[in-house]
Amino acid sequence: VQLQASGGGLVQAGDSLRLSCAASGRTFSIYNVGWFRQAPGKEREFVTAINWGTSSTYYADSVKGRFTISRDNAKNTVYLQMNSLQPEDTAVYYCAATKFTVRADRALYDSWGQGTRVTVSS
Repeated sequence: VQLQASGGGLVQAGDSLRLSCAASGRTFSIYNVGWFRQAPGKEREFVTAINWGTSSTYYADSVKGRFTISRDNAKNTVYLQMNSLQPEDTAVYYCAATKFTVRADRALYDSWGQGTRVTVSS
């Protein structure tokens, strides 16, 4: 599975941004697609995931109510709508895919996109 993330940028606090993750290749093997983020000097952390088959969604507590993950079946693309962005959301955002029945365990995500940078100014 190949993943291509896009949509990052520089925004102000309170603004919105939508990230995209286009999947190609053996997409039939995907169980979940997740978004992770890595802020400077910090470990990569789970943000949200969506089940490829059922579209069930899962969120980290830090983004619940602000971020929404969705999927366009026809385009094999997963979106991350980010609203009410705050400076602490500044990070490089990665999309990843897993064939395992996991949600937040990044060690078991075996396909990763290249990352897209999101910077939120105060």
